[in-house]
Amino acid sequence: MAITFGLWMFYTQGYGYVAHNHMALVIAVVVLPTVGIARFRDVGATSAKAGWALRVVQISVVLTYFYSVVMKWIASGNITHWANGAVIIWALMRRGAEWSKPFLEMPGLLIAGQWATLVFEFLSPIVLFFKGKWLYGAVIFFMLFHLMTYIALGIHFLPTVICWAAFLPLEKLVPKRFAATR
Repeated sequence: MAITFGLWMFYTQGYGYVAHNHMALVIAVVVLPTVGIARFRDVGATSAKAGWALRVVQISVVLTYFYSVVMKWIASGNITHWANGAVIIWALMRRGAEWSKPFLEMPGLLIAGQWATLVFEFLSPIVLFFKGKWLYGAVIFFMLFHLMTYIALGIHFLPTVICWAAFLPLEKLVPKRFAATR
């Protein structure tokens, strides 16, 4: 399955380009099958294979953002050119929702938003070191960022959003009746 998904992404994204919002999902499809079979009753069990696979997915999620900054830098020749440019203005003109059009009258705010985006994308790898409330806050921040991008521009990053689940203790959602007594 991982091979066919990877080939599908390879061919559908044009000239072998895999869209950066799909990269974490492609990595997840490759590494998650290495874990083996998991059951509801495995809630209390730990697995080095599962830990490794989740960590690889987490790393690929944050590198999606970090490498986005690198590519912006390469494409623009100078990162300040991208940050001070009209990227968000162009996106709002081309794809913006009707409610977001008034922001076109505030180019300073949009440029500040571009700088803020660069900063949090560049700093995204620090999420790998967060725990507890800091980690949950970071996940919520990125989810809100993607929700706003979708509402304002109609651009979804659903594959990346799904992969953010690798940072959450989803095993705590399993009802106690399914957990094995040990």
